[in-house]
Amino acid sequence: MPLLDGAGIGVGAGERICLVGRNGSGKSTLLKIASGEIAFDGGTRFLQPGTTMRYLPQEPDLSAFANVMEYVEAGLGPNDDPYRARYLLEQLGLTGAEKPENLSGGEGRRAALARTLAPSPDLLLLDEPTNHLDLPAIEWLESELRSLRAGLVLISHDRRLLEKLSRSIVWLDRGQTRRLDQSFAHFEAWRDQVLEEEERDFHKLGRQIAREEDWLRYGVTARRKRNVKRLADLGTLRARKREHNHQAESAKMAASDSGISGKLVAVTKHVSKSFGGRMIVEDLTTRVLRGDRLGIIGPNGAGKTTLLKLLTGQLKPDSGSIKLGSNLNIITLDQQRAALNSTATLADTLTGGKTDMVHVGDQQRHVIGYMKDFLFKPEQARTPVGTLSGGERGRLLLAVALAKPSNLLILDEPTNDLDLETLDLLQEMLSDYPGTILLVSHDRDFLDRVATSTLAAEGNGKWVEYAGGYSDMLAQRGDGAAMGPAPERQKSSKSAPRQALPQTAGATKLSFKQQHELKTLGGDIERLQAEIKKTGALLAQPGLYNKDIMTFNAASNALATANAKLAAAEERWLALEMLREAS
Repeated sequence: MPLLDGAGIGVGAGERICLVGRNGSGKSTLLKIASGEIAFDGGTRFLQPGTTMRYLPQEPDLSAFANVMEYVEAGLGPNDDPYRARYLLEQLGLTGAEKPENLSGGEGRRAALARTLAPSPDLLLLDEPTNHLDLPAIEWLESELRSLRAGLVLISHDRRLLEKLSRSIVWLDRGQTRRLDQSFAHFEAWRDQVLEEEERDFHKLGRQIAREEDWLRYGVTARRKRNVKRLADLGTLRARKREHNHQAESAKMAASDSGISGKLVAVTKHVSKSFGGRMIVEDLTTRVLRGDRLGIIGPNGAGKTTLLKLLTGQLKPDSGSIKLGSNLNIITLDQQRAALNSTATLADTLTGGKTDMVHVGDQQRHVIGYMKDFLFKPEQARTPVGTLSGGERGRLLLAVALAKPSNLLILDEPTNDLDLETLDLLQEMLSDYPGTILLVSHDRDFLDRVATSTLAAEGNGKWVEYAGGYSDMLAQRGDGAAMGPAPERQKSSKSAPRQALPQTAGATKLSFKQQHELKTLGGDIERLQAEIKKTGALLAQPGLYNKDIMTFNAASNALATANAKLAAAEERWLALEMLREAS
């Protein structure tokens, strides 16, 4: 089957078009053909004489240049202003003296953007311009592109960027293109309508649609509708988090000798950490409760990875204390895909290569069925991992991570290289995840769809927690400021940093009896957890039910009782701890 079959795209002066489609549908190929980068088998390509055009590839190559300035200036025409190149580099945080071999992915992308934008072309073709960029750079790029009069064709998985920039949509599906002259905000409803009409037409014609294609394509509509409901559920979770923050903000948090129960995943108190004299985290006091979805955001170099390591106990603070909850089972999704063996097949990566079954938690599933959950086709089972696209590798890594039992999921830039449909799938799976999630992301829309609270870098080691996602953070800051060092501002009660909590006047102190109860609850919780573990091991013995039904029934009742007591003890411990902090 040809990758492109009669596909086309037309751009008029000043038009802003977003080109959308699944990973592997041919979006980048179509853009390369439009730019003249590659040849095509049939059809025509026409560029109005005198029109200047610049193309931004997904993976820019700077290897032939001595430094970044030489690379950027090589893209200028004879009548272009060299000072604009210097201006753009400065705006993007580069000097021009950087050596290509020393650039990070984000710095290489910034250099390529400066080269593409410096000539002020009539037509811009941009392939995933926000890849590897942090939030300040993304928001700067959005503002810069909105100010240009150039025609624009944009491929991106960043919904927020597409919604703000696009005026028309070209949808590439099964080698062909369809166009809608409205912004991206209307795309998903339009796509659903097109697919529903197409499905009805197929049934009228009596044609059989393959089950795999039916799931991969028509399942999109169902997933989007489910995610609409999940967004409503997320609003409820955020309301609870906001209420919790409101209670916590009325008290000064102090160190506690009590054992941390399973109710709390991590508690930091006045934590500070610096490297080489540079403060990364300063006086951070916060808590992560079981079931939280905590988004961590900030510019590149702000210390997001360091903060993750502190919250998970991988790194010790210079001062302050960090306590982790009991029985944590942590799974990390590596944004570099380092955990994948490029020579192994997709099926072997999921199963370990010994059987056709995948262990998903305490269940077993056939590898083909599990693959389909992550939008892979059955014929891809024997495909080597090294031949998969970036988006497909991202999906595979997600499938591997979610198959393992865990109660704390660490996601470091999970949306890189994922198409819009896969982002919907990821959102759905994270909404169903029963544990706690720590999420580092530069995707504003994804943060809004997933996070119950957001921990934002405010500069100079200061981190502030806000209830809700990225848009909620901007609203609570009150000035609509983008990410970056925050100026001194009057903070509302919702956005006050937890590490600077004022003491409430007239707070009630714990009674002697309550103080004693708080001290003993930690030991009671540990005893109940040990009892639950021991009873669970007894019930897990093969054939116990048939061998000794009385022992099985007694153990089952004991386990239910212990679980109920543990839940009550955890709730009581948390209530007393919050009361103690308010005193």
